[in-house]
Amino acid sequence: MGYTHDKGPDGMANWYLAVGSGMTNTTGVVMAVPGPDGKPQVSVDYQVNVWDRYNWDPGKATPLGPTTVTDADMASMHTTGQAEEFDLRGSSSVQRHDLTSGGAWPDPEELGQDGTRTDIGRNGDAR
Repeated sequence: MGYTHDKGPDGMANWYLAVGSGMTNTTGVVMAVPGPDGKPQVSVDYQVNVWDRYNWDPGKATPLGPTTVTDADMASMHTTGQAEEFDLRGSSSVQRHDLTSGGAWPDPEELGQDGTRTDIGRNGDAR
């Protein structure tokens, strides 16, 4: 399934400008075991995966402030060695949700990272 980032709750388009769109899937295992009262206790373990090829396609462009960056410009930079296409991929940790209680699905874990380039937890090579 595909997705496209939009502006976040803060009104910023950082994820859209950094990632744009990509593909995602969710995999999981549903488990049902007899409870102490004989009724089934049901839970699901699941994981979310995301991937995309960060490349530049003819005809695409992105407005950035007062200017527009075209994919043709970025492709030219790639050809001359000033930019590089790359693969984007990631997976969440496995999450467990108890379906027996009927409770709400949990919010994503807070990673405790500020997400800036100097955030050591964001990139082990950042210094």
